[in-house]
Amino acid sequence: MANVSNYIGGEWLPGSGPLLATIDPSNGRQTWTSNESTADDVAGAVQAAHAAFEGWALTPLDERIAICRRFRDLLKEHNEDLAAIIAEEVGKPLWEARTEVTTMANKVDISVQSHAARTGETSTKVADGNAVLRHRPYGVFAVFGPYNFPGHLPNGHIVPALIAGNTLVFKPSEYAPRTAVRTVQLWEEAGLPKGVLNLVNGGRATGVALGQADVDGILFTGSSQTGVALHKQFGGQPGKMLALEMGGNNPLVVWDVQNVDAAVHHAVMSAFISAGQRCTCARRLIVQDTPQGQAFIDRLVDVAGKLAVGPSNADPQPFMGPVVSAAVAHRLVQAQEMMEAQGGKVLLRMRQLDPNAGFVTAGIVDVTDATGIPDEEWFGPLLQVIRVADFDRAIEVANATEFGLAAALLSPSEDLWKRFAVKIRAGVVNWNRPTTGAASSAPFGGVGKSGNHRPSAYYAADYCAYPVASIETSELDMPAKLSPGLTF
Repeated sequence: MANVSNYIGGEWLPGSGPLLATIDPSNGRQTWTSNESTADDVAGAVQAAHAAFEGWALTPLDERIAICRRFRDLLKEHNEDLAAIIAEEVGKPLWEARTEVTTMANKVDISVQSHAARTGETSTKVADGNAVLRHRPYGVFAVFGPYNFPGHLPNGHIVPALIAGNTLVFKPSEYAPRTAVRTVQLWEEAGLPKGVLNLVNGGRATGVALGQADVDGILFTGSSQTGVALHKQFGGQPGKMLALEMGGNNPLVVWDVQNVDAAVHHAVMSAFISAGQRCTCARRLIVQDTPQGQAFIDRLVDVAGKLAVGPSNADPQPFMGPVVSAAVAHRLVQAQEMMEAQGGKVLLRMRQLDPNAGFVTAGIVDVTDATGIPDEEWFGPLLQVIRVADFDRAIEVANATEFGLAAALLSPSEDLWKRFAVKIRAGVVNWNRPTTGAASSAPFGGVGKSGNHRPSAYYAADYCAYPVASIETSELDMPAKLSPGLTF
């Protein structure tokens, strides 16, 4: 019998659609079954969220925050069991899954802080009364979550949206339904009122139904293809909020480095952390075409070739777990073959270790002389190397993408950093840190195919509430002087 996987109007319910099964990417075995949500299930969840909106929006801010803080404390208490679910569903090592749950808990206090800093209420005395600024919630949001951080990334939308007074319908990745179920159970235990947060599990059809539902906005994290489709779907509907957090074909530029091992470490953490399944992972490594650049590449190939790959619960812990499925692993190997066919030189060959699982080794391909390489985000541990003659060319190549999420420069030169910071086209730009380094106290987002100018993280408060400006006075009086041509 399938498991109950939907939470609608405060009730746990089965989906009404076809079977939904999860597969452990480390061994290809089925671990859980449920039923997908149909359009009717989605409509019920949206209706429940609308019904709960007024009561939640009128709930005092301190009470909303108190519930969020109880959720934070429950995450800390249940870190181990939620991390185990994440690790089994998407394959990431336990050390990384535990860090993800900790990040979820930390998000609450950051969101409280950002809500106060970027929204709230102010009042200023003006000539004819008081100028008052308030912020109001939009209403019902649909939240779409990805599989690479199935707890943290949707949580980054859910927490600030709830603090602002919105109600939600959450559609997680079909790869990670149990992570969503367990997370929503913790919200329920924290005392969140019925209907405020609703969960609909399912695949593409469920997502399409939710995207077309009667919601006031969509908070999305996922691929650029899906994000662009949502953007087109929302065309001509300026009253709806759309916040898109998408991927990147991110460049890492390495120039005149003295500490080669430090640079190699940051390159590994940029390209191969989370098995390359972070939207900020470096996909393109741009290096000066000199003996110094070659020495760096040689050391990187050596270190990357020794990265430990294994199941989430292995002891000692691996650096990389599997990618999310055997099919994704196969597509990554095919991408490497395509690069080679287009003139790329394989420096470190990616291998799929088991045809029925998602384990792949790190891959590095020199595409300097290749032609026709698509501007795509291959979501895995596959790194392209591009050699260039000078720094101006390095910036030109780094910007040769329709994406614009993350970029980083590894170099001791402050002058080069100043040029890089001004010229690079991305929303997260780091110096002597990996591309994957991002602070929760800062906004997170990109331009082009990476986002629609609605950065998340510290700026999530901006798209969770809208400003309302008022001129107010308790007295209804005639003005001291009438306008010309006006007679009473």
